[in-house]
Amino acid sequence: MSLRIIVVLAVLTGVTGSPGVTIRPVADSADSAHPNSVPETVEETEIFGQQIQLFEEEEAEEDVMATGELNPKHYPAQRAAKVVQHYLNTRYGSPYRVFGLQRVHSGNAEDVADSRKYKLEISVQEMIGNTTENCSAEVLFARGEQQRSAQVQASCEALLKIDTKAQEEAFYQQCKMNQSLQSAQYLPDSYGHIEPDMKPLWHLGIVASSFIMLNESTENTLYNMAQVANVTQLPTENDQLKFDYHILLHEMVSQEIIHWKLLFTWSPAEGVKVLQMEQLPHCHDCEKPPNTN
Repeated sequence: MSLRIIVVLAVLTGVTGSPGVTIRPVADSADSAHPNSVPETVEETEIFGQQIQLFEEEEAEEDVMATGELNPKHYPAQRAAKVVQHYLNTRYGSPYRVFGLQRVHSGNAEDVADSRKYKLEISVQEMIGNTTENCSAEVLFARGEQQRSAQVQASCEALLKIDTKAQEEAFYQQCKMNQSLQSAQYLPDSYGHIEPDMKPLWHLGIVASSFIMLNESTENTLYNMAQVANVTQLPTENDQLKFDYHILLHEMVSQEIIHWKLLFTWSPAEGVKVLQMEQLPHCHDCEKPPNTN
């Protein structure tokens, strides 16, 4: 008996601007790529003040560990493809370049020694510029008691040629020269809204949180970033902007909201450099971010 599962993947819209205000919850009312280190569309709607695509998956009686050709709509192919998205963001993402999985066209899985290899043909979208490219990718999940990050290889040449240098440099200079350090809360807020000049901080949070999602992803997980609970700009060090983020991740298989602390630097030349990743204790009294189911 098949289960029908709705997976919500945010399609981000790009907005230029400079952060300069603090966002609080709304009251109830009526390629030259910089070196960052370390499904079928059913309908569209509006959530978080952004365009959202709803993907409907037919979860048939398919073994998660099946080998050979995979159904591109089923979880094994979808989960592996999502890891490719996280990988691209860690390698090439910026406040003005964010990648998202648009569709899985085909997939194949095979056991290789103590690992499992997925070969995928997918469509990846650069969300801000709204550019889509077909990509070939391989994802290798290690098996055994000691968890290791998935190894990814991806070929998406056209997407990596998107030039965002001018926007990145302008944002960098704005943050560096501001007399007061920037801060924001609840991106998006309780109504799914993000102020236009806060979008670069939201995008930067997606890129930085991709390091966590790539590191934590397995064949049995499916991660999205749900919300930036808090972001604080710290004093610049060695010409690198420095940020302290409190991130909420949505693990869609378990439906768990997981809190993480991220400390990282960013500049147009160096990309994101993660200094600290710390999973925070589960907060039973914390309000769940909006529209994450």
